[in-house]
Amino acid sequence: MVGLAGAAGTALAQQPPGAASASAATPASGNLPPAVPEWTGKPGAPTGGKLYGVPSLYEKDVVRHLRSTDKQYFSSSTRTPLQELDGIITPNGLFYERHHGGVPEIDPAQHRLMVHGLVERPLVFTMEALRRFPSESHIYFLECSGNPSYTAYGKTAAEANGLVSCAEWTGVPLKTVLEEAGLKKDAKWIIAEGADAAAMNRSIPIEKCLDDAMLVYSQNGERLRPEQGYPVRLLLPGYEGNMSIKWLRRLHVVAEPAYTREETSKYTDLMPDGKARKFSFYMEAKSIITAPSGMQRLPGPGFCEIRGIAWSGHGKITRVDVSVDNGQTWQEARLQDPVLTRAITRFRLPWRWDGSPAVIMSRATDETGYVQPALEDLLAVRGPNYFYHNNAMTPWRIAESGEVTNARL
Repeated sequence: MVGLAGAAGTALAQQPPGAASASAATPASGNLPPAVPEWTGKPGAPTGGKLYGVPSLYEKDVVRHLRSTDKQYFSSSTRTPLQELDGIITPNGLFYERHHGGVPEIDPAQHRLMVHGLVERPLVFTMEALRRFPSESHIYFLECSGNPSYTAYGKTAAEANGLVSCAEWTGVPLKTVLEEAGLKKDAKWIIAEGADAAAMNRSIPIEKCLDDAMLVYSQNGERLRPEQGYPVRLLLPGYEGNMSIKWLRRLHVVAEPAYTREETSKYTDLMPDGKARKFSFYMEAKSIITAPSGMQRLPGPGFCEIRGIAWSGHGKITRVDVSVDNGQTWQEARLQDPVLTRAITRFRLPWRWDGSPAVIMSRATDETGYVQPALEDLLAVRGPNYFYHNNAMTPWRIAESGEVTNARL
């Protein structure tokens, strides 16, 4: 057992790369030990009162990223800065966005949710009426099916896979509302429609609607942000994100799917023979290393904890393997608790970089036994015309200089 003083002495004598020493201090060394820092000698800022809390000024660059190819912002997306985050919960201000007709400004007092079609009792709900139902809270990830395409690999973790986020959602099980309306025996699908300018709509199998689907009005303890569907959105855990219709205004219970634009022209998977996979709803097991990752830099050889996230629309992540030699060998990483179904899971692997070039990547396995594939394996099956549902491994190249880049660029 090393005492506190001994441990501190060892830490100073064997500092990890990047740790600052007194001799290497910046010009602001007057704030470093043993000096008393200047901010200790005066009162800090007063309590914010009624203002909404904001991050430190020193974290001003931790923001969502607009995709660089966009020329307009009504049908667009912003990406979560995965490489800057810890834990499994994405802060509301950093949760990724995807819109098809801009973000509507909706007065909740004037918003209504209509349930009609193959039901015994067509109903129209106010937000107050919805909130009177028994509520539940669950932690689930949400991911865009175009995260990423097969040609846009991205320089950073955000650019490569930033259209995924995870939150605690609070709302009413959709099953509860459907039971209130009373489903007729030939009810097989529900057409969900949003109140945005695109009138975004998708066909949802009734089995999913009666399973874990939710009508959510809160995210991470506060009401939904406008860009996340305020005042109410549909949430379909494990399904591609565009199906979790935001600004939800209508649930039309029907016997057949609608085959809308968003499930024929868009959000279908074109195969080599010219046919498209129909209704490929689920997001398959996936992972990405977030540190070290693209546009970061290792300050020198030595210890480096490899960190990342994994998730699966089919349930829990059971294992993540990490390779530091471009997939030649693999080591099992440690999963961080809690490991939840259809939620982001953190993983870690201790590693000592010897300073030579390396390619690192991660590979997730979920509770169904499915193993995250390499990009080459996906393309061999799906062909060059495929666009959505790219869950391939992301390789990062580490140069002798310590600079990290996407190995596919």
